[in-house]
Amino acid sequence: VCLVLGVCGDEFNILRSPQSVVFRDGSWPIPGERIPDVAALSMGFSVEDELSWPGLAVGDLFHRPRATVLVTVKGVDKLTLPVKGISYPIENAVPFSLDSVANAIHTLFSEETPVVLQLAPSEERVYMVGKANSVFEDLPVTLRQLRNRLFQDNSILSSLPLNSLSRNNEADLLFLSELQVLHDIASLLSRHKHLAKDQSPDLYSLELAGLEEVGKRYGEDSQQFKDASQILADSLQKFADEMFNLYSGNAVVEVVAVKTFNSPLTRKTRSILQSSQSETENPYNLAYPYNYNYSVIFNIILWMMIGLALAVIVISYNLWNMDPGYDSIIYRMTNQKIRMD
Repeated sequence: VCLVLGVCGDEFNILRSPQSVVFRDGSWPIPGERIPDVAALSMGFSVEDELSWPGLAVGDLFHRPRATVLVTVKGVDKLTLPVKGISYPIENAVPFSLDSVANAIHTLFSEETPVVLQLAPSEERVYMVGKANSVFEDLPVTLRQLRNRLFQDNSILSSLPLNSLSRNNEADLLFLSELQVLHDIASLLSRHKHLAKDQSPDLYSLELAGLEEVGKRYGEDSQQFKDASQILADSLQKFADEMFNLYSGNAVVEVVAVKTFNSPLTRKTRSILQSSQSETENPYNLAYPYNYNYSVIFNIILWMMIGLALAVIVISYNLWNMDPGYDSIIYRMTNQKIRMD
């Protein structure tokens, strides 16, 4: 274990979790590409490949969390959080996304329109589904909007101790803008508390790269980087507590601290204003891949059609062999009998 910990410097932290989701305290390394599977299993969804990782126990199958919040922090392999949670080393830190979890939520709970928010402020990448479009429509997502939000009267600059950080540096402003996004998400959700009380699960995926830019600008041994790391750790813990309380203690809040990814992430994104995602071209006329629900849907349709066919045959046979004089009230009730009655 000591050898693995020496190689795997990145960490997967569990800040808050309900009693229905059980994370075991240990030093089991988690593969970086299986972090979305951990989020899916903790929410009660199934995954294609079995996850043989002892860190996540079965838990309560009838009470699943109503929200999962995953924050990815780039530029640091470990954060000194105020409240000691459960942490696991990350093995093979490759880029990942929660698109599969978002698609599962959107497919299974499409009528209830759950909140799905995926945001990367440094790259101006945002993806919103369901009620998130109306709740977070005022959330700043571009760099210009983030900078303007920082210099408003009710921004975090009026209450956050900057220490050695400066308001006139681009790297510092990007870092502070990401902290402002965390504050605004919790603030906007607190105005719509009814969304945190419905039965549909919500998903929040945030990617923060401001600390990495501070490290590149000043160096990792600088006082600015140390102050930024401490401010970020305090802000993440506060954000975790606020989200956990908004969902009445039924939310999982996770933080992934990664020094650097081993390979770049190639993904397709969708704008907040885009209504529907265009389908990719299929020049080879290939059939679409079946998912794991195909056999279930096929059996439901097959046996329902067989049952309807048998019902039609039985009804038709009885009607064909029916004696009008004894089996039908229409032929038994003559006009004379009607007048006598």
